[in-house]
Amino acid sequence: MYRAIVFAGTTEGYEICRFLSENGISVLACVATEYGSKSLHEDSFLKIQAKRLTEEEMEEMFRREKPELVLDATHPYASEVTENIRNACAGTGCPYIRVLRAESGRQKAVYVKNAREAAEYLKQTDGNVLLTTGSKELSVFTSVPDYQERLYARVLSLPSVIEACRQLGFEGRHLIAVQGPFSEEFNKAILRQYECRYLVTKDSGKAGGFQEKIQAALACGAVPVIIGRPAQEEGVSLKECKRMLAEKFSITGKPKVTLLGIGMGSEDTLTVEGKRAVEQADLIVGARRMADAVKLPGQDVFYEYRSEEIADYIRKHPEYSRIVIALSGDVGFYSGAKKLLELLGPETEILCGISSVVYFMAKIGLSWDDACIVSAHGRDCSLLPLIRTNRKVFAILGTKDKVAEIAGRLHTYGMDDVLLYVGENLSYKNEKIFVKKPAELLDYQGDALSVLCAYNEKAVPHPATHGFPDEAFIRGKAPMTKTEVRTVSLGKLRLTEDAVCYDVGAGTGSVSIEMALRAFKGKVYAIEKKEEAASLLEENRKKFAADNLTVIRGTAPEAMRDLPAPTHAFIGGSSGNLKDIIRLLLEKNRNVRMVINCITLETVGEAMECIQELQAADESAAWETEIVQLAVSRSKNVGRYHMMMGENPIYIITIQQEETQ
Repeated sequence: MYRAIVFAGTTEGYEICRFLSENGISVLACVATEYGSKSLHEDSFLKIQAKRLTEEEMEEMFRREKPELVLDATHPYASEVTENIRNACAGTGCPYIRVLRAESGRQKAVYVKNAREAAEYLKQTDGNVLLTTGSKELSVFTSVPDYQERLYARVLSLPSVIEACRQLGFEGRHLIAVQGPFSEEFNKAILRQYECRYLVTKDSGKAGGFQEKIQAALACGAVPVIIGRPAQEEGVSLKECKRMLAEKFSITGKPKVTLLGIGMGSEDTLTVEGKRAVEQADLIVGARRMADAVKLPGQDVFYEYRSEEIADYIRKHPEYSRIVIALSGDVGFYSGAKKLLELLGPETEILCGISSVVYFMAKIGLSWDDACIVSAHGRDCSLLPLIRTNRKVFAILGTKDKVAEIAGRLHTYGMDDVLLYVGENLSYKNEKIFVKKPAELLDYQGDALSVLCAYNEKAVPHPATHGFPDEAFIRGKAPMTKTEVRTVSLGKLRLTEDAVCYDVGAGTGSVSIEMALRAFKGKVYAIEKKEEAASLLEENRKKFAADNLTVIRGTAPEAMRDLPAPTHAFIGGSSGNLKDIIRLLLEKNRNVRMVINCITLETVGEAMECIQELQAADESAAWETEIVQLAVSRSKNVGRYHMMMGENPIYIITIQQEETQ
């Protein structure tokens, strides 16, 4: 016994059969001929019956199988078959559903009621005609004068059909036996090959290749002669039918979901594999620009870019079998694919696209294998430290004034020799690509949909370790943490590239600068109360293009209160406020990692007392504490001898509360 019987003489019928069988619903597919059965494949849930049935035979089958539902998805012009199915259902009490093809909109064409009217119209014309209405009504067109010379009939490649056409006088090059539907290009090729000025067709909808025929005719200058529907039927669309079936049979849906990188947005940058996925999809999902770039006429579209909302929509709409989620560029290049995969599962198909970096770098003639690649779109990203240390920096932008902002910062830091390659609306007709120096772009307002490649011939690579020489910094009378102490202190600090750092009592800024260059994706706040030292900080910031370094003038801890929570803090000077500084740091982030430099024993004592208070306040907390005493001697030339001169010994104290699991 089958739960559903589908009369499947159309693409819609085949799709319904596959939808039911794939979801474990037993279904019998009824087709008129063996030829029609080739569009389906039997399995444990789907059986095929290839036979023309009378109304009585239908009634007998319905009584025997007792289906919960009968679906009529026969061709729009098979009115007699539809009437038989409807009557058989009424006689046996089986629920009946008519599945309709979506009717295409009115075209720039000649509309007639039937084949006879089409033949009458053709009698008044000159020129060759392509008939695409099939073989059943071909005899009507034999009334057209010189039909054997003017008319070209495209029919199914069945021996019986070919013989019937031959008997009507259609043979040789005037008989085109081939299975459809056909692409627009194929239709255009036939129209041009036979120099046809007219194309006769029925409005068979999207699945019947109707739109492709009309577009081909208009492209070739041929007049479409369209035979209208024989009657206005009532029923449901394929989408409505699948939604109804999902609800009736409690189908949760197992759609094939494809994450598709669509390239820049133009059809030209969509891969052949991607185009195939779009053509097979019954739902396109994505942000409006991406979805509109790939959707085809008649396809359902859900405009959404948020991953949770997309996953929820798919769960609530089991009627969709093949879903394409359109993502800008490539799915592995700053894409939303990562989050979607977490929500949709590993069975999700991933199709790569052409990323903007690959496309743009090829356009400007530069390789990208040695480029630093980042995204400044919707992110707090400082490009200046990267441009200073990398010959090529590629960045995705996201605002109209971003190019001017970057150019202004480069100009401020004296980096006017950097070349800025700018690309806007890549792959579109209004694509714009140019190269200029920063001084030429200070007031530039471009398109938000843009990328940039900064080329710095004078780039200075990062050293592999901490420890710039003291002479590298602009120095004055302000104190400076020397190379050896700075190297050990920064090593103990264990910075990450996205760290948020405080340098308390920053002095000339030697520690702040090295922090900023290491934490190039993060932020550094140099807190200094003396104006002379703060001015030196600004000079060193400019010299090293440390754009992610902010100088905070004031005394800690007051000057720290409104700053973002730190992940790391270096305390080189506390002005006697060490305990208050540590307390505020811990209020902002309980797990902040702190490194303290102490020169005097009194400061060491204050630090140890603070550590003891912290441990006593919460005995369950585990603290990492370490004290290193560092004594450094440097050589000094005395005549032809080298004499070692001792520097002041220093205590380096590390404090961090260990994270609990």
